[in-house]
Amino acid sequence: MIPFKNVTLCDKPWVDELVRAENSPSADYNFGNIFIWDRRYKQLIARCGDRMLTKLRYDGKPAFVFPIGSGPLRPAIEALREFAAWKSYPFCLRGITEAHRELLEAEYPGRFVYQEDVNNADYIYLAEKLSTYAGKALHGKKNHCNRFEAENDWDFVPITRELIPGCLDMLVVWNEENAARLDPSVVYEHDAVVRAFAAYERLGLEGGALRVGGKIVGFTIGEMCSGDTFDVHFEKADINLNGAYPMVCRELTRMLMTRHPELRYMNREDDMGLESLRRSKESYKPEYLLKKYTARWIND
Repeated sequence: MIPFKNVTLCDKPWVDELVRAENSPSADYNFGNIFIWDRRYKQLIARCGDRMLTKLRYDGKPAFVFPIGSGPLRPAIEALREFAAWKSYPFCLRGITEAHRELLEAEYPGRFVYQEDVNNADYIYLAEKLSTYAGKALHGKKNHCNRFEAENDWDFVPITRELIPGCLDMLVVWNEENAARLDPSVVYEHDAVVRAFAAYERLGLEGGALRVGGKIVGFTIGEMCSGDTFDVHFEKADINLNGAYPMVCRELTRMLMTRHPELRYMNREDDMGLESLRRSKESYKPEYLLKKYTARWIND
């Protein structure tokens, strides 16, 4: 039976190895996201050859994740099917991209039925566009940044251990000021941010803080999820400062393009089915949406 275990920081080296082999732009598989969202999804992991097996709870129900990595897919799928049968779980895989769907169909033609998870599609942007807001479609973002720069004594600096307490203080204020419009799941997000900052260096996260007059008014953190894509885990800014959000997005992208010459895309993750978040993400004009599916095994 699969030796599932809780996720710890000690698992990062072997998980990173499989994430690199997968080389997917999806936000679902990088170690940072697995670790920091543990309270919500209660993820268990195990290694099967050169693939990672993941069990989680989604909407209170057990599910599995596509076994990322390299090498033969069938042994990993069969191990998950056996475990699901042993536990009397329905066998379903979440986070299935189009590429994963093709692999599953090649190995198990007609054995899965697929349902698109429209609320979980990742918004993928060209880094070059976010770094300049050039063009008519993003002219409004550029104007907001111009106004912010004209009205404020600002800087954007890489997040260090010394800046984390200030980021957490800003997060508390942000939660209080936005409480009326926030989804109840924000409690899990707050926990995830705290976990991310607590293990910031060991997780290999990167981010920056926007300051006005030395005071932190925005921050953002994430990690590379593939050879050319950065996954933005969190982005917070003072909504009372016009242009703060576009500034945080632009300045992070500029910083990362300097650090990672290979960077081409920014994954700003999903909209969770929230209309306000969907409008916000659409306003930055994504290059494409990375669709996700749930694959359910068709019983004989």
